[in-house]
Amino acid sequence: MNHLLSIEDLERGDIERILDRAKAFTEVSEREIKKVPALRGRRVLNLFYEASTRTRSSFELAAKTLSAEVINFVSSGSSVEKGESLKDTVQTLS
Repeated sequence: MNHLLSIEDLERGDIERILDRAKAFTEVSEREIKKVPALRGRRVLNLFYEASTRTRSSFELAAKTLSAEVINFVSSGSSVEKGESLKDTVQTLS
């Protein structure tokens, strides 16, 4: 899976694997250096249609903990406001 746009894109097994992996990250949070190389060399694009400082910050922190490069995209002033679909926007930016 390249893009997760909706929870409906996931099957029950996918969700269970995500929750199992999240549980494993409890160990990471107890380390002095709280980073793992899981996404080193990868880019994560956070796309939000509404301003949400807490959500954006938590997503950004999670991606950085996985060693990803993070881009935060704000829909205001973009092609999204002109009617471009979410799928088209993601494909353009990926």
